Amino acid sequence: MITRQQFFIGGQWVDPVEPAGSIEVIDPSTEQVCGSIPVGSAADVDAAVAAARSAFDGSGNGDGWGLTSLDERLDALVALADALDARADELGELIATELGMPAKLARIIQAGMPLGNVRAQADLARQVEWESTVNNTLVVREPVGVVGAITPWNYPLHQVICKVAPALAAGCTVVLKPSEVAPLSAWVLAEAVEAAGLPAGVFNLVGGTGPVVGEAIAAHPDVDMVSFTGSTQAGKRVAAVAAGTVKRVALELGGKSANVILDDADLDRCVPPGVVGGCYLNSGQTCTALTRMLVPRHLQDRVVELAVAAAEAVRVGRAHDEGTQLGPLVSAAQRDRVRNYISQGIAEGARLVTGGVEPPDGLDTGYFVRPTVFADVTPDMVIAQEEIFGPVLSIMPYDTVDEAVAIANGTAYGLAGAVQSADEDRAMAVARRLRTGSVDVNGGRYNLFAPFGGYKQSGIGRENGVWGIEEFCEVKALQLPA
Repeated sequence: MITRQQFFIGGQWVDPVEPAGSIEVIDPSTEQVCGSIPVGSAADVDAAVAAARSAFDGSGNGDGWGLTSLDERLDALVALADALDARADELGELIATELGMPAKLARIIQAGMPLGNVRAQADLARQVEWESTVNNTLVVREPVGVVGAITPWNYPLHQVICKVAPALAAGCTVVLKPSEVAPLSAWVLAEAVEAAGLPAGVFNLVGGTGPVVGEAIAAHPDVDMVSFTGSTQAGKRVAAVAAGTVKRVALELGGKSANVILDDADLDRCVPPGVVGGCYLNSGQTCTALTRMLVPRHLQDRVVELAVAAAEAVRVGRAHDEGTQLGPLVSAAQRDRVRNYISQGIAEGARLVTGGVEPPDGLDTGYFVRPTVFADVTPDMVIAQEEIFGPVLSIMPYDTVDEAVAIANGTAYGLAGAVQSADEDRAMAVARRLRTGSVDVNGGRYNLFAPFGGYKQSGIGRENGVWGIEEFCEVKALQLPA
């Protein structure tokens, strides 16, 4: 068991200001305690923000992090990447344990992707247009200041890095509150920051709950920007609290992404990956999951046949068991939430073609849900409108492409989507009509260098690429003599 008892504030490991016990971290594969973190308070946030402010401003001699050269900041990022790389295997195993993603995938996705992103940010920062001239005006990008980062449990290190790395590259300092559900990798990150020799106060870590630590960060008058990833409901609360001090807010929220399969698509090639990789990755606990598969009505029976075969071939098991392809849900609460949605889908009249509310065979212990597929799902059903965040696919028939686009756009979300067609031009035409922040065309892969974010209630702002760095910048106009 991994026990953490201190926070990382001002370059030091410190005890909580107001000790209030610990939060247990549960291994979702076994339902056993695998670690713990201390409970933070508003007083801890005050200390972390003060350290971040001092590090940003410096002593008044131009030595604050906000005034360091780009080369100095990027050298620090490379040093951080080296420190994290030295612990890559440990991070993969740790996240597999606290989250439940199969260990083989966790090493590649949960550890490998964020570690690669640290180095990517160091390269991308050189592509940002830090200064430009418009007539007699010099336009400069400057760091926004102290950033409060509040991150989720489903990609516990990746979502942290998507905020911390570009913020540091921009010249900001950071106060991080990771999710208390899967927080342990954030402590490894803090240790890597220490090992890399980043200046004291540039990165600060405070653990705890959203209603206490998260709200204290969002409300703090000396936090210049809050960057939040999580549910749309929680994001609305963060935005409301942050509005009290009119600070910058970036929100990466929920999704209900549609995978639009056109009538000329190769079903054998696009349906199974759409089920397993598109919908079930990370046990469906992915904001971009393609949870709605829109298919021509006359092809629904064939699509259902392929989807059922793909779902029933997935090997469900504990994260560290050999051969596991789909692990547990992260918590008992999340498992129960997903099972309730499955029950609601049945009650609404959707056709359950595989899966259901019963636990997978032989897995009564652990927070497991059967890979589930519904057919004949209509746009007005709850399972077609709300984010389930579990391994549940809704197959939705349509009659015309216009109807498919309307169904795809007919939710409160707009984070991601996909289009499949034998004709790339036709697929692109449909993709341009989808009101989402990203669209995979014929299996296009996730790109760390591309902007990521949503329309509508899926969020505000963008992460990744140069856009992710610019998100942490203010723009200043220096008016010069003509």
